[in-house]
Amino acid sequence: MSKIPFPRRGAHTHASAPGDTQVMPAVSAVPEPEEAIDLRRRRDQLSARLAELQWDLGGLTYEMATRATIRVDVLMQRAAILQDVDAELAEVERIIRMEDSGVAGTCPVCRAPHSSGAVFCWQCGAGLLPQAGTAA
Repeated sequence: MSKIPFPRRGAHTHASAPGDTQVMPAVSAVPEPEEAIDLRRRRDQLSARLAELQWDLGGLTYEMATRATIRVDVLMQRAAILQDVDAELAEVERIIRMEDSGVAGTCPVCRAPHSSGAVFCWQCGAGLLPQAGTAA
């Protein structure tokens, strides 16, 4: 699992030394193959993670503004992480809504969840429909 530096909670409310970070595991949009997909539990985890990322991004922006040193590259990096979590949350919520009308599955390439009507994987772009062979 890859690790990304992440500021300690509350680090944006007081001055901290450069490099004073806590390493937290990166959010994986790909569930482990051996794990059963519990979409409602995953939705709750993603919702909590999204709220935390939004809070941290806002705090980071505030801290940069108070120091008159806006680092757009850092903000964009954190926003990209937030977008990934938001995209997965949207897909999980869509699958939950479609549970009654279709069976959800996982991408054969990256193991990301998808709904039965999906043509391409939202995570990696792989085709989800079986390919018909050509007659020789």
